[in-house]
Amino acid sequence: MTPETARPFIDIHAPVAQALAAGRPVVALESTIITHGMPYPDNGAMAADVEKIITDGGAVPATIAVVAGRIKIGLSDGERESLAMTGDAMKLSRADLGFAVAQGRTGGTTVAATMIAAHMVGIKVFATGGIGGVHKGAEKSFDISADLDELARTPVIVVSAGAKAILDIEKTLEVLETRGVPVVGHGCETMPAFWSRHSPFRAPLTLYRPEDIAHFYQTRQALGLSGGMLIANPVPETHEIPAEEMAAYIEAAQKAAEALNVTGKAVTPFLLSKILELTGGRSLKTNIALVENNARLAAKIARAL
Repeated sequence: MTPETARPFIDIHAPVAQALAAGRPVVALESTIITHGMPYPDNGAMAADVEKIITDGGAVPATIAVVAGRIKIGLSDGERESLAMTGDAMKLSRADLGFAVAQGRTGGTTVAATMIAAHMVGIKVFATGGIGGVHKGAEKSFDISADLDELARTPVIVVSAGAKAILDIEKTLEVLETRGVPVVGHGCETMPAFWSRHSPFRAPLTLYRPEDIAHFYQTRQALGLSGGMLIANPVPETHEIPAEEMAAYIEAAQKAAEALNVTGKAVTPFLLSKILELTGGRSLKTNIALVENNARLAAKIARAL
């Protein structure tokens, strides 16, 4: 929950504040998918559609971002559209969330930063596309997303289509296991791979009903087990790009990144953009479909809680 010293830096959108005060279900949404994940105007349209899906699902959407140094818990339509058009937004994780606030900057929140802000105000469920994880070649680069440590630290349910398929899914699962993070396949026994419904790796746990996911979370809380949970929710079959096909696109994008010496936080946006180009736009349609699918499930989990 929000420390009193943090409150002067936080703006809670009125519908979100009212829902939290009344104990109604709220679902957090990240904003790097708006600032760094999709081109304008697709990003703004997608964000509006996802919020509507959550509303139609009986919950209140709370898109989280930093705007001119203010941590926004929920955005107005105007704020969301303005963020979608921002060309120089920072990509904010735990390390630089405070920097953006201190310097009056604007930025999209990653999975880690969104979890932090959601927990500050008592939001327990968060829908995203895919989490960050262990990048391929991390044994040399040590490039591992802060999302994994945040999942181990912050008690928020994160609904995603698994780790982004540009990552090393096997090593990502190993790190999550080491950190004690429950990874639950929603209705599946193999881990989804973002654009694809299946990867070669088993889901550590499987649950089929939102009510069971909510009960698992509540039981962990009662037992004093810290940290969050990752729910891996496969993209709908009608929208998936098969893993075998995606593998060729991902390899080509990674070779392009290596040739241009793309590193650090720039890697994921570069790879997603290159894959969008290589797939002729199909990856974007699948990305939107999986985010929408995760939003539907997140609203059901929030209602069950």
